[in-house]
Amino acid sequence: MFTKVSGRVVRICVVLAALGVPAVAGGTYLWELRGMVAHRADGDAAQGVYRQDPERADRTAAAVLDGIAREEPDPPKDGRAFADTGPAERWRSGGWQPSEPLRARPAPAEPAVGALFSPGTDGDPDHHCSAGVVHSPGGDLVATAAHCVYSGGFRTNLAFAPGYHDGVAPYGVWVPTRIDVDRRWSEDQDPDHDVAFIRLRRPGYPGQRLEDVTGGLTISFRPELPAPARLVGYPNTSEQPLDCRNTARAAGPAQLRFDCADVPNGTSGGPVLTDGHTLIGLIGGRDGGGDDETSYSSYFGDDVRVLYERATTP
Repeated sequence: MFTKVSGRVVRICVVLAALGVPAVAGGTYLWELRGMVAHRADGDAAQGVYRQDPERADRTAAAVLDGIAREEPDPPKDGRAFADTGPAERWRSGGWQPSEPLRARPAPAEPAVGALFSPGTDGDPDHHCSAGVVHSPGGDLVATAAHCVYSGGFRTNLAFAPGYHDGVAPYGVWVPTRIDVDRRWSEDQDPDHDVAFIRLRRPGYPGQRLEDVTGGLTISFRPELPAPARLVGYPNTSEQPLDCRNTARAAGPAQLRFDCADVPNGTSGGPVLTDGHTLIGLIGGRDGGGDDETSYSSYFGDDVRVLYERATTP
């Protein structure tokens, strides 16, 4: 099954072990597995909470800026401090059309949507997932898929570059202070709870708030479906995002479905938006995010509301 973020290393190593393949034959994959383990921490799996060590986070930011991406501010658009995060038309009131053909295409970068990086020998590309800045009391929160931040432990080598494009992080590189997932994900990887919130800071800029720099998306809990929607994410082989428009529909009581072709690995955690800036889903959920024709998201019901409230509580 095609997945939006690859579990290749784990799957291959498990198969190698099951088949009794000598370690030398799978040496490359075992080396990658060792790298993955080095970038994992237990945190509080029973609660689904990890608090990042500041020095470790600073090293991650330095690794991203050491040849992977550079901080180079984009020129302001129309004299504003930051650009609008996506089309602002009120889709439900008219003027909205699905993509034609129904395939994801390259799109301009948006300040409130960015790429999640995980530098180091963890078996993933430089940026392996996507995320979106969400409105929060502290102005420091992004939403992404839980499988982007927790797999056999919490990832300790995460960094977020909002508005990333062409090797440029125009709004800086931000690192976690805390990660929150539902315990049903950290304990059982339940696809109905494939949602995570990350609180962030920017090394070297004490007191700067992410949302003040990028703007943010507004979360809609218990969104009404079907709804006209737009999906945004960063393929892990591309230096710019892609997007697609179609109707988001319910796929049972706990999943959202979005049909659009050519949404590849790396887009996991990318936002599903309606009415321009309203977040109703994140690529993830069923089948690790879907296949090459359909993307999924865990439904933003009461459990996601509780997780958001926990993540925004000091």
